[in-house]
Amino acid sequence: MKQHSFLLIIALFLFNSLTGQSDEKKYFKPAFIKSSMTKALNWQLANPKHALWDWTNGAFYTGVFSAYETLKKSYILDSLVAMGERNQWKPGPRVHHADDWTICQTYIDIYRIKKDRRMIQPFIDTLKVFGNSVNKEVAKHGITWWWCDALFMGPPALVKLGITLNDKQYFKMSDTLFKQCYDRLYNKEEQLFARDAKYLWKGEETDVKEKNGRLIFWSRGNGWVMGGLVKIISELPASHPVRNFYIELYKQMANKIAAIQQADGLWRASLLDPDSYPGGEGSGSGFYCYGLAWGINQGILDKDKYLPIVKKAWIGLCSLQQENGMIGWVQPIGADPQKNFSPDSWEVYGTGAFLSAGSEVIKLKL
Repeated sequence: MKQHSFLLIIALFLFNSLTGQSDEKKYFKPAFIKSSMTKALNWQLANPKHALWDWTNGAFYTGVFSAYETLKKSYILDSLVAMGERNQWKPGPRVHHADDWTICQTYIDIYRIKKDRRMIQPFIDTLKVFGNSVNKEVAKHGITWWWCDALFMGPPALVKLGITLNDKQYFKMSDTLFKQCYDRLYNKEEQLFARDAKYLWKGEETDVKEKNGRLIFWSRGNGWVMGGLVKIISELPASHPVRNFYIELYKQMANKIAAIQQADGLWRASLLDPDSYPGGEGSGSGFYCYGLAWGINQGILDKDKYLPIVKKAWIGLCSLQQENGMIGWVQPIGADPQKNFSPDSWEVYGTGAFLSAGSEVIKLKL
């Protein structure tokens, strides 16, 4: 009887193990990834939000373009062109604000297909004004872009334009603005970015700390930076003198992000105090999954170390998708970690991050 019980336990263990492996494999089948991306995309296109030029949609449409490259569906490109036409291919109205440049990343991507100068000329004109006008942000904050999100919003658009026009002045502009923000906000010990100056460590007297006494590092803010680094490195030529700086920064952040992933494969809204926040946050986690998967695909990150991280992250992200395609558990618009989100909380940038992640996960060689 004892031998029978022992054999039964072994059989159950093997069955559960094999079943778990089988369940895991389904998440990485191309058909499953494409289906998940399609459902997320279609739901979000049917549920618009915000002005189309807004930074929120700028982040969303970078994911839409990634979905187009992955799914190769003509209606996706049509939706991108329609968005640009409705915007008259203009960035947002704030000349010096990186957030209002985000949508131009997608304009440039579409221009590379359609070769219609109307799609990039307004951005070129905006940059001329930017270079020849007084920037009130510099007078107020000492630097042009003083919040870490800006590193996703602005530099990739500049680098894309520089590559597209073969004009290095845009590389120089991007490098300068990026480095200013990096010097102000990057914590070399934690290998993470403060969201902005109010979260910088000023000594024991500061009350800008988490409940557990750790510094506050916002998940989506650092996700913006990692996503921005991917886009910059992807575009810059190998000979660019600052490219290695971006690669080393990316690798530092990847190492830190991998180390603080939670058991469900996701990251909490506040990276260093996960116990004080609700379940995994969709937008930051989406950008991390995207960024780490890209690094594996490019041979920049060690596959043995990072592939298990990415696999857990993608499975975790898929758990946030509802049956109708909506990506839930996305923190609302804000400038710091928040707790006011739930399975039904969604935002367009959360969908954009999910689409970007899927576009890289599908390329993994498992």
